[in-house]
Amino acid sequence: MPRMTAAAAAVEILKREGVAQAFGVPGAAINPFYRELKNVGGIKHTLARHVEGASHMAEGYTRTAPGNIGVCIGTSGPAGTDMITGLYSAIADSIPILCITGQAPVAKLHKEDFQAVDIASIAKPVTKAATTVLEAAQVPGVFQQAFHLMRSGRPGPVLIDLPIDVQLTEIEFDPETYEPLPVYKPQATRAQAEKAIRFLLDSEKPLIVAGGGIINADASALLVEFAELTGTPVIPTLMGWGIIADDHELNAGMVGLQTSHRYGNENLLASDFVLGIGNRWANRHTGDLAVYTRDRKFVHVDIEPTQIGKIFAPDFGFASDAKRALELFIEVAKELKAEGRLPDRSAWAAETQERKATLQRRTHFDNIPMKPQRVYEEMNKAFGPETRYVTTIGLSQIAGAQMLHVYKPRHWINCGQAGPLGWTIPAALGVATADPTTPVVALSGDYDFQFMLEELAVGAQHNIPYVHVLVNNAYLGLIRQAQRGLDINFQVNLEFENINSPELGVYGVDHVKVVEGLGCKAIRVTDPNELGAALEQAKKLAAEFRVPVVVEAILERVTNISMGAAGIDAINEWEEIATEPGHAPTAIRPLV
Repeated sequence: MPRMTAAAAAVEILKREGVAQAFGVPGAAINPFYRELKNVGGIKHTLARHVEGASHMAEGYTRTAPGNIGVCIGTSGPAGTDMITGLYSAIADSIPILCITGQAPVAKLHKEDFQAVDIASIAKPVTKAATTVLEAAQVPGVFQQAFHLMRSGRPGPVLIDLPIDVQLTEIEFDPETYEPLPVYKPQATRAQAEKAIRFLLDSEKPLIVAGGGIINADASALLVEFAELTGTPVIPTLMGWGIIADDHELNAGMVGLQTSHRYGNENLLASDFVLGIGNRWANRHTGDLAVYTRDRKFVHVDIEPTQIGKIFAPDFGFASDAKRALELFIEVAKELKAEGRLPDRSAWAAETQERKATLQRRTHFDNIPMKPQRVYEEMNKAFGPETRYVTTIGLSQIAGAQMLHVYKPRHWINCGQAGPLGWTIPAALGVATADPTTPVVALSGDYDFQFMLEELAVGAQHNIPYVHVLVNNAYLGLIRQAQRGLDINFQVNLEFENINSPELGVYGVDHVKVVEGLGCKAIRVTDPNELGAALEQAKKLAAEFRVPVVVEAILERVTNISMGAAGIDAINEWEEIATEPGHAPTAIRPLV
């Protein structure tokens, strides 16, 4: 039996589980593992500037392609605690990432050794498993189990903590005989599929709510096939955006209090039956449950059994991997079609598209400083259907989701439930690393951008090009808007006069200088009529210099973005709505 260090065995297992890329920051307690990364070879490594950044890079990497599992590595103590936000973000959105941390020697774990912390206990609530390995011979089994857990059932992250002496201990391990454990996913039955389809047959105005679980299951094409077969309009959730192209005749828009379309909300309210697949009925999607559920029946299919009935009790629900459920739905629907028993839904589908062509928000404004809506209009013009968008939270994300267009799964990569500021830059670097052939465009407000902007240096060092659209109003815009209900405007102002850049006025941070200081390129735009040319120039600079390129749009200080606080029937439209085609020139359907 071959002998090697436990750390070398761990690297061998990573390779055999399909890992080709890792992100991290070395340190004394994890250096033995880094030695084996170098000696064993076969895994590329990107050096982050912050360990939280490495965890978000791993997230972006996983979210980009089916089967990917991002890996982030850090030393003991604060490296592990820095990863907690990434782990929380990953488990909240059902994203498998593997965090590996170094640790003090086993004999010192209870002696307050330097940077010794019980990271397994800290990480347990935000992982599927968190383990400090105390015996070197257990390392292969712990890693094998980690990949099994990450891929089985509802996907999610795992943390493995390796004391330095465990890493260095030699064990007997034969990489050539290693095999991954079988993955477990619940499977729908024919009887369950038939009962769900009966609800569909009995309805007059059905909808499918397509969630991120469909993307995780790599089942987007099946969802579109099922929708087309039955003529059922589709509401993608924020995490499922891209499952069905925005310009598809059965795409009925997004629903919610914030990241929604006017026509999407109205289409849901007009429906009488909803089939939810791979979604979790998130509160910002549903709003007031009494409004959302009134006068309609629900069937819910999710890979996690305890998700059924968690938010509200459906009329029927069952646990299944989305791919298996959709395969059975298609099988049953094809039989019904052959028997002439599928209803004609064309009038209902046309009704949803009529709303799509009439209930729109205005994007075309010529104001200086710019209104943010104009930024998304110009992005629609500049970036085509191949673009992968990456963003996290804030008014920029909300408005972007209302006004941008997505055409493919995994082309809207959004941290959904956790929404940590600073996520966007490292996640975009992870996305661009996972797929360097597809254009990547990140979107941030100024505060999200400032949280982890040091990671731009990673893009410069490792030549990871992408375009980052930065909308700057020198405000915590979403928090300011939320404070309106409390009649305050407190501690949300970011403006100051920069003594080194007086030309900025009150906009404070000179992002162009900072970005250039980190080795990247930046363009500042103040006139909306110059924004399109700046975005085109950014694409050329990214291709030429192979670094991130930031386009900063200077916005008006205060813009309230459409959203509501109660039900999806009570969304506040703060700005002018579109009433003629020129108001929304990049809308999916021309305004009528």
